[in-house]
Amino acid sequence: MKQKDFEVIIIGGSYSGLSASMSLGRSLRQVLVIDSGLPCNRQTPHSHNFITQDGEKPAVISAKAKLQVDLYKTVHFYNDLAVKAIKKGNGFEVSTESGEVFISRKILFASGVKDLLPEIRGFADCWGISVLHCPYCHGYEVKNEKTAIIANGEMAFEYAKLISNWTKDLRLCTNGKSALTLEQTEILQKKGISIFEEEIDSFEHNDGYVSNIVFKNQEKVEVKAIYARPPFEQHCSLPIDLGCDVNEQGLLKVDAMQKTNIPGIYASGDCTTQMRSVAIAVSTGSFAGAVINKDLIDEDF
Repeated sequence: MKQKDFEVIIIGGSYSGLSASMSLGRSLRQVLVIDSGLPCNRQTPHSHNFITQDGEKPAVISAKAKLQVDLYKTVHFYNDLAVKAIKKGNGFEVSTESGEVFISRKILFASGVKDLLPEIRGFADCWGISVLHCPYCHGYEVKNEKTAIIANGEMAFEYAKLISNWTKDLRLCTNGKSALTLEQTEILQKKGISIFEEEIDSFEHNDGYVSNIVFKNQEKVEVKAIYARPPFEQHCSLPIDLGCDVNEQGLLKVDAMQKTNIPGIYASGDCTTQMRSVAIAVSTGSFAGAVINKDLIDEDF
């Protein structure tokens, strides 16, 4: 790629990064979007709860967005993995896996997170299809179905309370000895929510659509959907390398203007919030782009 000097580099070219790049492109800014092409929802068949795109395939939404952003000639795309970023003078220097080096005045991390899936056979195959993390994104499609939650302790209690809005045919799998309090256990049982403490061996499924949870004692529980919140890590470690703060959940800390604690570095989308949805990623990306443009104007005026 011939051009090396940009006003803004966006690391991550999915929904939030594309939204930010449109905002900046419409502000006549020279922008580079670096993306490695591995969005966390690449296995999810349909996206929901995003008006005008409800039920659309995630890849279709991002492809359409990229075509629209590409009309703004000051926005450039580079398919590669950003592997190093350093503060340099009044800006930043970003290096990619292929050896390219780019410089910019500002950086936006819209790089998402990487889910750390448990070693349960079938979990990865079903993740995003019938093993779900968000009822607002997918709960309507499995409403009133036989549903399981994999969680333990306080999170399990709150998760069960939440999911009971979409189905009463609910069971809780703690995947080991329950850490629920006696009071929580009694409340769940009174609500008709069965609690299974056996460790999980595998999921039986057909092309990602789960049919049974199989425990290590070989007992089975029939389900059509499972909710789980596996741990995650930042998909890109560069903001942490640059000194950006993370919160107790491992998310990048940003203020109300999508700014990190490091001047000139911004973040948006899934890498900053537990509310992981296409709509929120788009919203925070669009706002971050506007904030970055205003900061550039203030510096230059």
